Amino acid sequence: MSDSNIRLMGFNVHRVIFPVSMLIVTLLVVLALSSPALSGQTLEGIKSWVLQNMDWFIMIMGNLAVLFCVGLAISPLGRIRLGGKDAKPEFSTLSWFSMMFAAGMGVGLLYWGVAEPVAQYTEWWKTPLNVAKHTPEAAHAAMGATVFHWGFHPWAIYLVTALVVGFFAYNKGLPFALSSGLQPLIGKASRGVIGQMVDVFTVVLTVFGLAASLGLGAMQATSGLAHVMGQPNSFGWQLLFILAVTGLAGFSLWRGLDAGVKLLSNLNMLLALALFVLVVVGVGVMTFGAGVLSTTLDYAEYFLPLSNWIDRPDQEWLQGWTVFYWGWWCSWGPLVGVFIARVSRGRTLRQMVAMVLLAPTVAAVLWFTAFGGGAIAQVIAGSSPLAQGLNDINLAIFQFLEALPMPAITSGLVVVLLVIFMVTSVDSGTLVVDNLAAGGDPDTSRVQRVLWLVMIALVTITLFVIGGDTALKSIQAGTVVMGLPFMALMLLLMIGFLKGVCQEARS
Repeated sequence: MSDSNIRLMGFNVHRVIFPVSMLIVTLLVVLALSSPALSGQTLEGIKSWVLQNMDWFIMIMGNLAVLFCVGLAISPLGRIRLGGKDAKPEFSTLSWFSMMFAAGMGVGLLYWGVAEPVAQYTEWWKTPLNVAKHTPEAAHAAMGATVFHWGFHPWAIYLVTALVVGFFAYNKGLPFALSSGLQPLIGKASRGVIGQMVDVFTVVLTVFGLAASLGLGAMQATSGLAHVMGQPNSFGWQLLFILAVTGLAGFSLWRGLDAGVKLLSNLNMLLALALFVLVVVGVGVMTFGAGVLSTTLDYAEYFLPLSNWIDRPDQEWLQGWTVFYWGWWCSWGPLVGVFIARVSRGRTLRQMVAMVLLAPTVAAVLWFTAFGGGAIAQVIAGSSPLAQGLNDINLAIFQFLEALPMPAITSGLVVVLLVIFMVTSVDSGTLVVDNLAAGGDPDTSRVQRVLWLVMIALVTITLFVIGGDTALKSIQAGTVVMGLPFMALMLLLMIGFLKGVCQEARS
């Protein structure tokens, strides 16, 4: 690895991955901004083709990821420990979960916690399995489908990446990169052109996935602030949000994983818990308790029908929701998966499956029951603006909170959480990009990490200033398109991983 890296003036970068990644990111930004409308139409067209023609492969891979992780946990291979038999966990279980969860889904749960269940119930864009909208069946289908999109499947996609990278880095001494997972299949070529192409692809995918999420997060946070304060939303507020996230993320990265990222993630979980408790009290503790059981049963009932892709009566819904989601989770797969691997040394593969697959799914059931179930109840009762339909997804959670006690406090908590959740996601993504651009070498300077952060922020701001939300959404469409080759890569990584762990078990 040292032969392939350039170390100069405190920087440590791979002589191929770093410059090629920077060049591709720059070229794609220039292309997106040269004609935002045309770029958007082109990428949306490619995205539509992928969703319509490759839905079978994307669905199969999502299901396979779940089966792969569950099978690993119940097999004897689950006893293998990242770092070897004597490795000890670096972080407590609570901090481990907090960092993982904040990086993987914090912002998404705030953005879609209310909006998606209401969308599925009211037929904002079709309904799952074509159930009739505004019916008791639609309420159950809405909750089952929402948890399906945020439960086992996305976390299994993340977990595959985490298992592969963590095992080959900690147990085989290979670079901290996705390309290392190809070593059992192609040998030394995993460190050659093929491996470098994989890592360049991962860097580009992560940068644009983060940029799109940061921009869309700014739109939601500032829409909520403007709504609560009764002021018009503006680009100035959105720019301020991006700068605030960048500043906090830079401070966190400078302090490091333990003193920075872990601290913010723990704070995140405390604030999210406070918001959750206030909402549960607002909707009624007994109502919430009954809702948890109902949502769990809904998830179980709809799990297999929604996992099926053959002769679906709701083909448009399947492609517009589930297949899109699986592609989007793949755009975050390297970001979250590699970060989970970074903080999981000393954990057994079985512990990783339990924590990364089961715990977030339980959290999703609880969260969507409180927010989504409560919002559907408001729609049925006609007690909030949501009863008139989803006019602005950015405002859905704030409209829901308006009908509960202490809306100013809960809405303020949402805005703060949006900032801190985004900071932790950007932190973890920046660490991943930095490691990959250094050829999988985690030994990089703080300055280098912060510079990658600044570049991601500049990409977001540039897209915002010149192309507006059209450019951001076209980049989001592009990252979903890149989810397709990532799934093909994920299949190879699974095969290489199984070959590697079987050799480990026999030794």
